[in-house]
Amino acid sequence: MLPLSDTPPSPRKPPNPQLDRKNSFSLIKPYLRCTWIILIVFFVHILLLLTARNFHISTALATNRQPAIAAVDGGDSECSAGKVFVYELPPFFNTELLENCHELNPWGSRCDTYSNDGLGRRAEKLAGVVPESVTASWFWTDQFASEIIYHNRMLNYRCRTLDAESATAYYIPFYAGLAVGKYLWTNNYTAEDRDRHCHMMLRWVHDQPYWRKSNGWDHFITMGRITWDFRRSKDDDWGSRCIYLPGMRNITRLLIERNSWDYFDIGVPYPTGFHPTSTADVATWQEFVRTRTRTTLFCFAGATRGFIKNDFRGLLLNQCYNSSGSCRVVDCGGSKCSNGSSLILESFLGSDFCLQPRGDSFTRRSIFDCMVAGSVPVFFWNRTAYSQYEWFLPGQPESYSVFIDKKEVLNGKSIKGVLEKIGKDKVRKMREKVIEYIPRIVYAKPHEGLKGMKDAFDVAIEGVLNRIKEQEKDGFKW
Repeated sequence: MLPLSDTPPSPRKPPNPQLDRKNSFSLIKPYLRCTWIILIVFFVHILLLLTARNFHISTALATNRQPAIAAVDGGDSECSAGKVFVYELPPFFNTELLENCHELNPWGSRCDTYSNDGLGRRAEKLAGVVPESVTASWFWTDQFASEIIYHNRMLNYRCRTLDAESATAYYIPFYAGLAVGKYLWTNNYTAEDRDRHCHMMLRWVHDQPYWRKSNGWDHFITMGRITWDFRRSKDDDWGSRCIYLPGMRNITRLLIERNSWDYFDIGVPYPTGFHPTSTADVATWQEFVRTRTRTTLFCFAGATRGFIKNDFRGLLLNQCYNSSGSCRVVDCGGSKCSNGSSLILESFLGSDFCLQPRGDSFTRRSIFDCMVAGSVPVFFWNRTAYSQYEWFLPGQPESYSVFIDKKEVLNGKSIKGVLEKIGKDKVRKMREKVIEYIPRIVYAKPHEGLKGMKDAFDVAIEGVLNRIKEQEKDGFKW
């Protein structure tokens, strides 16, 4: 077997070191020239074999590694904001939660909901509602699936690095929303149950050398629920204490709804059902919603909150019902608006404006469903969008939306009257701005993203990387 070293083996010593050198030389002198020629040829042969062998090994390794490196380690030119290292957490914190998807909800299995890498079931019932060429890009995606979607995208991110030392940021792929979700709906669990996964995750991360390097300032995480689900103040209150745990203090958190006063909370778009597979899908959809005939001035999709005094949603429903021919209502009482229904998308596609009050919290997924359909959102609270999704929406709110203060509506202001006064040219410009921003509020289906186009994931991660670089300035950190 040939040695693996590039250096040929040393010649063996003579068997008898005491042999008289002069006599030995005389004995071999007639054969010396021939012997040296043979030895030289032999060693040249060995060197050639070694070179060929090492070249073959190096080429094979490079060939085997190239696809993985190309997929996860982009060049400096396309990763000017930096690169991300993805922690390989124990499966207990992510994949095992998905494997036990039948335990995530006390009322039934969530396995279909989080299938297809978090996108859910294909939206087959939308055939005939959306263009045939993009039907494969539509899914019944759950609003709480972002941590699964981000994890899968991150593993294939063009600016992911396998070299932790070269990373600008460190991603923690913990499914915080799934981990707490199963404990929220019954009294069978304790506060400790709701906090257990987060406690254990923080202990694991804090043991990593790259945490100690920065005390967590360059670490970030996706938490697939609203921020208030992780801000329990007392044991008897809702949710977990994950965000309030000491080890979370410096970690940047991507959430579908943020606390506007917490620097480390970043609001990212709720996942919608549209997950384009190519830039052509995006262009096809944009043209479809741009040229759509809209027969209704405005619409509202939602359910009343009968247990709330002076329920604002109930007021909007009443105004819609009283605006004969001008407003389309999708009353989501019961299960009418559950995943698998095309009613909401059809109402948004057929209306110039869509009413977007706050949901159970300040935001709601309907904002993004509405905008993906090319409908102009009407807001009643600033915190519903303007102070939530600054990275993803236009900087001038009036360019893409209408704001009517909720107090004015409570005092009897007619929503129909406000919207009717907006000229057709203004409506067209607002819709065009909404359509322009569609790529920034949807999550692409390919794990590698869309070549030449940034989606919500790209915008979010580049934003995080830029923030972390900004934090390196003197006096920024505490």
